[in-house]
Amino acid sequence: MALVNGGQLLTKSLLKQGTEIIFFIEGDPFLKTQRYLAKEPIRLLDVRHEQAAAMMAHAYARVTGGKPGVCMAAAGPGVTNLVTGVANAFSDCAPIVVLGGSFPTNEAEMGAFQELEQLSMMRPITKLAVKVPTTQRIPEYLEMAFRTATSGRPGPVYLDLPLDILSKEVEEDKVNFPGHYPTPARPLGDPALVAKAIDLLKNAQRPVLLTGSGDIWSRASEQLREFVDTVGIPLFTTPQGRGVIPEDHPLCLPSARNFALRNADVILVVGTRLNFVFTFGRAPRFDPAVKVIQVDIQPEYISHNRPVDVGIAGDARMVLGQLIQEARGKLTGWAESPWLSKLKEIEAQHQVKSKPILESDQVPIHTARLCKEVRDFIGRDAVLAVDGNEILTWARQIINTYVPGHRMNCGPFGCLGVAVPFGIGAKLAKPGAPVFVLSWEGSFGFNGMEMDTAIRHKIPVVVIISNNGSWASMSHDENVPGKYLGHQRYDLMVSAFGGYGELVEHPKDIRPALERAVASGKPACINVITDPYVKSHQSGLLHYEA
Repeated sequence: MALVNGGQLLTKSLLKQGTEIIFFIEGDPFLKTQRYLAKEPIRLLDVRHEQAAAMMAHAYARVTGGKPGVCMAAAGPGVTNLVTGVANAFSDCAPIVVLGGSFPTNEAEMGAFQELEQLSMMRPITKLAVKVPTTQRIPEYLEMAFRTATSGRPGPVYLDLPLDILSKEVEEDKVNFPGHYPTPARPLGDPALVAKAIDLLKNAQRPVLLTGSGDIWSRASEQLREFVDTVGIPLFTTPQGRGVIPEDHPLCLPSARNFALRNADVILVVGTRLNFVFTFGRAPRFDPAVKVIQVDIQPEYISHNRPVDVGIAGDARMVLGQLIQEARGKLTGWAESPWLSKLKEIEAQHQVKSKPILESDQVPIHTARLCKEVRDFIGRDAVLAVDGNEILTWARQIINTYVPGHRMNCGPFGCLGVAVPFGIGAKLAKPGAPVFVLSWEGSFGFNGMEMDTAIRHKIPVVVIISNNGSWASMSHDENVPGKYLGHQRYDLMVSAFGGYGELVEHPKDIRPALERAVASGKPACINVITDPYVKSHQSGLLHYEA
């Protein structure tokens, strides 16, 4: 009878679960496993920091529409380095499978090399964190990890794999190999509650539809657009839900978002939590008297932070389909209503008001002008990862998204340093799509060495840095320790590694630099010197406040 070790079983199991790529740094106890994996049709993408490996897996999951990303780290500091990336994925509900090595089980409590209680660290930031107990059960636990990561509200799963479990040999014919993890169940909502929701909307004068990442993870884009078109309801998304329908849709009116939420009489919430982004569904963001319909796949999140009038537990895509059927012949829409006219008026006024700063020729470059140039260049199908402080806020106001999953940012966890790893993970998920990273220089510093990863592996992402020389914006009277960074030549760093780098100091040079970066076919860094005294919150143009 053939003998196989744990590393071979893990390799076979990853193949069986459809794994295409693993983000990792080599090291024990996975060294033998990594050699086995290298012989299989699984791409091994070695990174410069484990945090970035988790972030790349996160981006891969988002851009593929929910296919789990996989990352792997050696024991001890390798696993601790994963923590921030895993916590960010947990906050963003991203399905990733995290494989962490650990010390031999027979050396527990002995002061083993890299001994650490890793499960206790991972449990608060994952849907499930477990130690694989025996070699024979590695395939079962891996299938459980993929299944758990993608079911219900998606999220990370952590498997702790001790050295002795990976090294031990067992008889292969005594190992249970589960099939590919099943397609996640998509529960329908209660039909009576669906009917009640439509009745509430039927009587609304100022309705709003609010969506988020849940609609992307559910792949509900088609149903969402059909619902919007069927009933004529204005749509607003969370920053993480951008692109779930194209943002040039006539009922996408982002500049009117704040006004709409404060003045709506009925808000239909599908696929997003009422968290800090919306002041927890309370005043001042929401009118205290507003009626709320909430759809969420996790029943415990319904009425969380505020009571709702109708709560429907179910999958976003399935419930939207039910709402469409129930609405036909009952809702005529608000196309000619004073409500929609007011929202469109606000949108038009915003476009006029913002034009001067979007076209500003000032030097140092206004951050809004940089965002406008990026917007006009990247194209509708581009993936854009944005990371930072001022640049993140400006990009939210200026750059639209047209494809589900093609917009990524710091997310509700507010995690800096995500953009470069996100860009790499996105490009590997969709090699044919143009991928751009728009980063603030402070954020770039966290994971800027991953440009070496992109260059070594020939992953042509274009990174645009808004370089204002400081942490966030400055004012003339500020004297904050550690605030000033200086205008570092990140472009020269990337060039030295073998990528394309260019410094830009004048607005007219932004687009030509972007053209040269794309034409180079290399990972690129466009280092743009921007005005350190520009403050988005003083512009009067904000509609995405969080």
